[in-house]
Amino acid sequence: MAQFEEVSQQSAVHPKPVGLVLQYGTAGFRTNSKQLDHKTKATIGVMVTEDNGVKLVDTMGEMVTPAWEGYATQLANAEQEGLLTAMKDVIEREAISMAQEASMFVSKDTRPSSESLSQAVLDGVHALESHSKGALTLGQNLSRRHSMPRFTSTVFTSYHTLVCALCLESILLRPETCSFYSVPNALDDHQTPLEKGQSHPLSVCLYCSLPRFPIPIFLLFCLTSLSLGVEMSAGERCCSYDGDADRIVYYYCDSAGRFHLLDGRQDCHPHQHIPQRTAGLDLQIAVVQTAYANGISTRYLEDTMKVIVRCTKTGVKHLHHAAQEFDIGVYFEANAHGTVLFSKEAEENIQQLARDSNTNDERENAALLLQNTVNLLNQTVGDAISDMLLIEAVLTIRGMTVQQWDAIYTDLPNRQLKVKVADRRVIDTTDAERRTVSPAGLQEAIDSLVHKHRQARSFVRPSGTEDVVRVYAEADTQESADALAHEVSLAVYRIVGGVGEEPKPL
Repeated sequence: MAQFEEVSQQSAVHPKPVGLVLQYGTAGFRTNSKQLDHKTKATIGVMVTEDNGVKLVDTMGEMVTPAWEGYATQLANAEQEGLLTAMKDVIEREAISMAQEASMFVSKDTRPSSESLSQAVLDGVHALESHSKGALTLGQNLSRRHSMPRFTSTVFTSYHTLVCALCLESILLRPETCSFYSVPNALDDHQTPLEKGQSHPLSVCLYCSLPRFPIPIFLLFCLTSLSLGVEMSAGERCCSYDGDADRIVYYYCDSAGRFHLLDGRQDCHPHQHIPQRTAGLDLQIAVVQTAYANGISTRYLEDTMKVIVRCTKTGVKHLHHAAQEFDIGVYFEANAHGTVLFSKEAEENIQQLARDSNTNDERENAALLLQNTVNLLNQTVGDAISDMLLIEAVLTIRGMTVQQWDAIYTDLPNRQLKVKVADRRVIDTTDAERRTVSPAGLQEAIDSLVHKHRQARSFVRPSGTEDVVRVYAEADTQESADALAHEVSLAVYRIVGGVGEEPKPL
């Protein structure tokens, strides 16, 4: 193990806090950034994201397999004196040749904590004689080599040039101007998807101001009005990315000054307008949702768009794996994280049709649009930049305004609450977390409460990180949704074992 002596030395610089135990969840390692310094020394191919997270990337640019999640957890929790033994165990189990040169990316966003966390990563990377790619978006880190073949040391420029070219090639079929503001949250000014001086049918204004951006994406979910320094005309289309640019939301103000947010539930709808039927291809399209998807959106997809809707447990890895089961799988979490996946067979059929000289103009045009869609999208676990460009292409081709997009349907009013409990592990769920199987009597109580309201549903699920139970309720009116959420919260408090005061009416 002499070859790992530098790894041991660098690991000692980032000791694991006494008593800390980390788990690799659906979004990677998550805890306070002050407690993450120690474990990044043992990860290779990572994205330092937000103030509290590190994600691992596999060789296809996707999420690591469950086995490697286990290895990551094993290494992250290893004590200093046991680290080399733990590394040797992983190497032997996977029959890894240490003589083979490794290729990996290390990326970060621009939050203050990223500097120290990425340095901990780099210490481990350099100890194994690898290299960092510096500050990149998650989409750039995850982009697959077979779909982005021109990736070189100029990964940044190549990536943006390619996705922009693919977008413009599609929308030039209808070259009309789309004016909107892109707000790339936490990206440096030089890291923008559209290069300065380029001529585009998209008119883009980029904001990146104090404290690096005017509107953080997480704050947008809480807004009912816009008063944070961004000047918007009525109906002007705006969007924001999160810190590592793998999530995107759109928003606008109407003529009365009311703020409208289009989150991940609406993000999937432009992606449904894929011209596979026009191309004459028999492809199975499905949308993957979680229980948090509004019931109206599910009915719209099934009844109007006539696509399959699959519901999975919360967590991007569950949605991603379910989407892989279909020819075309679309998923966007309510938090605006998602993408579109094409099966290998679907991609081959699309490429074959695009090359067929006997295809009529309508089918050929549809096939070319499909081919551009495949190449434009980052089929990993989401990329806000390529998602934005595809949405813009679809809206332009269909001649839709942001107001028309927003008016596709109206969400049922809903309410989310959380209840502190003594032990969240008491709750066990089934049916994609939409029903509980324990403790006894809880699901029966929820069913009884739901039946008192119109167009209602409610579910509860334990938090993955703290002893709280999350409650979701929706109904035909906000008053009814609020009442149902409170009633279910009381049932959880009394049956599961609440801590502190009983939930109060809203």
